[in-house]
Amino acid sequence: MRSVTATDHKVEENKSDDYSLGKVPREKRNMGWLSITNITFGIATAIFYFQMGSVMALQFGAINAIISAVYATVVAGILGTFIAYLSAKSGMNVNLLSRGGGFGYIGASLTSFIYATNFIMYCALEGMILVTAVHEFFPVIPEWVLIIFFGSIVIPLNWFGIKQLDKLQKWSLPLFFLFLIAAIVMTALTPSAYEGSFWTYMPEGVQIGGTALLLCIGMQHGIMGLTPLLASDYARFLKPKDTKVGIFAIGFIPQIFCFGVMGGLGIWFGVRLGEPNPGVYIVMLLGIGGALFTMLTQIRINVTNIYSGSLSLSNFFENIFNFKPGRRFWVVVTGVASIILMLGGIVDHLETVMTFQGVFLLTWAAILVTDAIIVKRMLKIGPGYYEAKQRYLYRWNPVGVVSLVVASGLGTIAALGAFGTFLQSTAAFFAAILASILTVVIAVMTDGKYYLKAEDRNVDQEDFIA
Repeated sequence: MRSVTATDHKVEENKSDDYSLGKVPREKRNMGWLSITNITFGIATAIFYFQMGSVMALQFGAINAIISAVYATVVAGILGTFIAYLSAKSGMNVNLLSRGGGFGYIGASLTSFIYATNFIMYCALEGMILVTAVHEFFPVIPEWVLIIFFGSIVIPLNWFGIKQLDKLQKWSLPLFFLFLIAAIVMTALTPSAYEGSFWTYMPEGVQIGGTALLLCIGMQHGIMGLTPLLASDYARFLKPKDTKVGIFAIGFIPQIFCFGVMGGLGIWFGVRLGEPNPGVYIVMLLGIGGALFTMLTQIRINVTNIYSGSLSLSNFFENIFNFKPGRRFWVVVTGVASIILMLGGIVDHLETVMTFQGVFLLTWAAILVTDAIIVKRMLKIGPGYYEAKQRYLYRWNPVGVVSLVVASGLGTIAALGAFGTFLQSTAAFFAAILASILTVVIAVMTDGKYYLKAEDRNVDQEDFIA
């Protein structure tokens, strides 16, 4: 118990490391909603969404891709808004929210570790899109050299935390829009590979709806669990007076841009140019400008991947091993791990990895939202605030842990095709619904017994959600 108390004291003292091990105090929640939304646009402007739209359109038809994009925008936007609210009210990201949100401090560590691997994997994926684009223009440079160079460059860009991210995203956003407009203009001037209107494109043998639409939705599930959770890493710094506008701006607007604008343009680019890989067609459209555009967008997204990955690793190793070298150490580890995955060919196993990640992340988000809205607010089970200090928490809380293990386990089995085509394509959504039901049932059965060992009487009333 003494070491745990010491750990909590260290957490409370940790004011200079972006609060990776503790909640942001109210006096430090001093960022405006516009600044935070600007940071989250680093996620929304990733070229990966071009690739998703292009691949879905060319394989399953433009209309099916568009319908799935609308679905992803709505579901991810609703989840993102709720999670941004919880984060803004409590000053915690999802790693810390999970401790008092149904998982216990060891249970939350497991979610933190899987969450961290997700960011490392996406950092590698986004890095490979960049490497492909630059290698397309400079084939003389070996790919492994480009991987090491571009994998390393995002590490120093993350050294000074959220304030540095704000500046980087703020000054690079106008450049992004200039390049994007140029790509749109050049695509419009390029003769289309498809003669009709792009939204009428349908591969031979494919129809609107049915299996093709379900497969598109299944692909969206691979990413749409991540973006809502990611909002919490930044919403915790939101000024309290900006909460009403800020939670919508941080939680919903990036989803509109991710799946609607970037995904929609990807559908248009893919059909018009007949090419699914943006690393190829952006360079084809803009030449060296395309390589620079890809470089800009991928650096913007990867600094956020590195930031969130480092926070998650900090939480995991502090909780499990009491190892607290600081966030910057984990910035380096996250960056190096993504380089190793790129060199090891992670893209070759992308579909399998994204299937599990999509199921796990959407399930986790559903548990957090269900715990907050139904368990804490409606049923009044457990505390009305989020506790992150170990001395007040049980190691495990079956409410979140059992719900996550059972739902994500069955969801993964469904995603592998064991329960038929329909559940295979909607596995993440099925797992999220199941997890929500289990969360309520187990919370009622245990009567909230495992949320707190002791109550912290120093929690600010403004941090309560119920």
